[in-house]
Amino acid sequence: MTDNKELKAGREFHFTMKDFDRVRKMIYAHAGISLSDSKQELVYSRLSRRLRATGIQTFDEYLALLESDEPVEWEAFTNSLTTNLTSFFREPHHFPLLAQHLQSIRGKHPIVLWCSAASTGEEPYTMAMTVINALGRDASKVSIIATDLDTKVLETAKAGVYPEERVSKLDPELVKRFFLRGTGAQAGHVRVRSELRDMITFRQVNLLDKSWPVRSPLDAIFCRNVMIYFDKQTQLDILKKFVPLLRNDGLLFAGHSESFHHADEFFKLRGKTVYELTPKHKAQRAVEENRQPR
Repeated sequence: MTDNKELKAGREFHFTMKDFDRVRKMIYAHAGISLSDSKQELVYSRLSRRLRATGIQTFDEYLALLESDEPVEWEAFTNSLTTNLTSFFREPHHFPLLAQHLQSIRGKHPIVLWCSAASTGEEPYTMAMTVINALGRDASKVSIIATDLDTKVLETAKAGVYPEERVSKLDPELVKRFFLRGTGAQAGHVRVRSELRDMITFRQVNLLDKSWPVRSPLDAIFCRNVMIYFDKQTQLDILKKFVPLLRNDGLLFAGHSESFHHADEFFKLRGKTVYELTPKHKAQRAVEENRQPR
């Protein structure tokens, strides 16, 4: 297949391998997302919507617009190519361990958690529910930072409003405790209660940025089901940057299909897809924490 040959005939827009390669390079440089050849159809489908929305007639013209660093369309381009599959209490084995960890550090210091791929908010709200169930009144001493690259999903997360089917598989008592059912125009929807929303600060963060606006030290980092979109070197670069942000006893939660064996200098497996710092880095972090003013 030549670079200029159309990838599939009969499409609304001419889309070549050259176009696809340009998209791959751009999203990798900007967000670290590594697109395989199998993603050609997905890229065409999602970016075709942007051509229609902007009135642009060709992919060549659209990609030229991006290469001119047009900020509004760059945001739309990035949002189009990020995947946001999530749910409340997804990978439920993590939350009893989080609760146990919270109880073990209760009263020692203000607790800070980071959800680094918050998507539409189900994950950080699940973390907040776990905090309240584990700590009761002391939950007010916990803050959660929830970030994502995609600005559109963050808007949904901040609102905390979801179709009822999103909570249909949860324990009814949990739904009653933490959600308000909509009426009138909001019938068929639920909204997370303010005690959860007040615990969480939502903001945009690109994990590829040199620095992150994230307060440290952190007691836990949830970085689940996002590393699968990065190559091994990008994963390692991000994991290395997590180390100085974590407390010496902090935990790193990964997705079910993610393994960080290539970062064994920094992290060791503690439980099912849950990591802690290696003894060397635990000791270093303990020394650094003792130097910090109290």
